[in-house]
Amino acid sequence: QVQLVESGGGSVQAGGSLRLSCAPSGSIFSINVMGWYRQAPGKRREWVADISSDGTANYFESVKGRFTISRDNAKNMVYLQMNSLKPEDTAVYYCNVDWLRIGGQIINDVWGQGTQVTVSS
Repeated sequence: QVQLVESGGGSVQAGGSLRLSCAPSGSIFSINVMGWYRQAPGKRREWVADISSDGTANYFESVKGRFTISRDNAKNMVYLQMNSLKPEDTAVYYCNVDWLRIGGQIINDVWGQGTQVTVSS
């Protein structure tokens, strides 16, 4: 079973930076869109950013200019560089892949276990 493994969460003060990383376990042939979501306490999970296999990136309005998503297709990894962090960015951040291929098998909608990001004022 494929899993996404995230790392890089932690606690920072407002204005600080963190970099999240995510990679699937096992040998993956190809991955389509890779993205990040977040869920704050008591709120619904929301989309943050995503990036297609050709490098086209999209961002939620509130993170534009502060967050940068990138990927390394050779390593099947996706990153989220978060700068100028605000207390309202506090949430559990989840990595997501819309689909990936292992050999001849397509697996849809794969999620990581989440990593906590806490921003204090």
